[in-house]
Amino acid sequence: MSQTTRTPPGPAGEPPHIILIMTDQQRFDTIRATGADWMHTPNLDRLATEGVVFDRCFVNAPSCVPSRAALFSGVEPHVSGVLRNGQAWQETWVGNLAAAGYHCVSVGKMHTIPYDAPAGFHERFVVENKDRFYEGRWFADELDKAIAAHGLTKPSRAGYRALPDYRDRLGAVDWTLPEHLHPDSFVAGTARWWLETRPKPERLFLQIGLPGPHPPYDPPPADTARYAGSDLPLPEVTEEELAALPAYLQEKRRHDVEVDHDAVAWKAAPTRAELQRLRAHYAANVTLIDREIGRLMEVLEAQGYLENAVVVFCSDHGDALGDHGLSQKWSMYEPVTRVPLIVWSPGRFAPRRDDRLCQLFDIGPTILDLAGAARPDPCHARTLLPALEGDDGGGRDIVVCEQAGDVSMTGARLVTMIRDRRWKAVFIHGASDGQLFDLETDPDERTNLWADESAQDQKRRLSDALAEWRTETMLQGMDRFARAR
Repeated sequence: MSQTTRTPPGPAGEPPHIILIMTDQQRFDTIRATGADWMHTPNLDRLATEGVVFDRCFVNAPSCVPSRAALFSGVEPHVSGVLRNGQAWQETWVGNLAAAGYHCVSVGKMHTIPYDAPAGFHERFVVENKDRFYEGRWFADELDKAIAAHGLTKPSRAGYRALPDYRDRLGAVDWTLPEHLHPDSFVAGTARWWLETRPKPERLFLQIGLPGPHPPYDPPPADTARYAGSDLPLPEVTEEELAALPAYLQEKRRHDVEVDHDAVAWKAAPTRAELQRLRAHYAANVTLIDREIGRLMEVLEAQGYLENAVVVFCSDHGDALGDHGLSQKWSMYEPVTRVPLIVWSPGRFAPRRDDRLCQLFDIGPTILDLAGAARPDPCHARTLLPALEGDDGGGRDIVVCEQAGDVSMTGARLVTMIRDRRWKAVFIHGASDGQLFDLETDPDERTNLWADESAQDQKRRLSDALAEWRTETMLQGMDRFARAR
């Protein structure tokens, strides 16, 4: 059974075209207009200044597959059972949009398993992670075919390992093929090609999954040059902080030094120069993405889509980039669990900054409400439409993030973060240690209060809230199956 929702009136009196642009592994602090003054992101700045920015959006899981499965299903990871990378999933609410009259197209990364699952779309042009064949996944995507048609070899870990300074690069390499074959340029270019060559549908849902800035951090050299001498913020990590990390993160640091996931050979003690290069490449990849978004917006306007459209920009999770001594994702720190979320539709929604707590999968019912489509049942996600229309109330009291043991999280079976506006707790299944932060006095999460006697009431309060949340969401799933019988 589904829940029917209303359609807000648009400028043309019809449900809007909906464009969902999603990057992979992009931190919240990567857009100049929202505070990252070291970044060059003029097109994302435009979306942010003309749109609604949700400053406190948190993912449901700190890795690709469970985060995306939650977003496109509206179901919490522990209820769907999708809690780590590599798990099969393809059920989405996209079919509800199709039932409401939308032509649904996906270009780029969705990270369904299998990769080419229909997932409710009418058309899919799949581009996935670069090094997936190391996991035994020999799927040839659209980019593989294009590079092969050019008679070229796709850059990957196999070639990067031959670099004499490979283990010093931390995944930061230069893109050596023509720029139009870079994964982000190729995906954006394919989306533009579709918009320019296909008959314009009455209602379009276009999901564009840009593979970057997920590693390898491989922008074209011209983009990296912009940041090579920049005063980028670099992580400040002390030996005391490293020694105080919970055991599962100590194991993650050991594992990441030993195993080069996604061509990132981590170092226990990277130099400042190495961290500068890493962050310059990461920032440059975001700038490349920004340029492609600008070109995409030009085509959307030229083809008449922006006369009645909502553009949503977000990412599936962030990246530690050396913060707290850690690489990539799988931890519960803010740079990993907090992501950018912008909703742009001038004339429909007044520009504003909104600091309510929300979760990434709240995008789902928001899109469905905009389309006048039915929501899935169960749906743990909450619509952001009232916030977009200017309602200052509401928002979540807590946000929760879950991750089961994964390819680079070998030290724990399940880790769960719960956060309110001030306090964050991280509970590790079967472990006596954990993390507790007072984000008001310690926004950088450097002082772990897990064993502090003065903070035990807060830890118990968050533990109780987590148990209540887990029970309530499980019961919603049970109710669905009871009705089905």
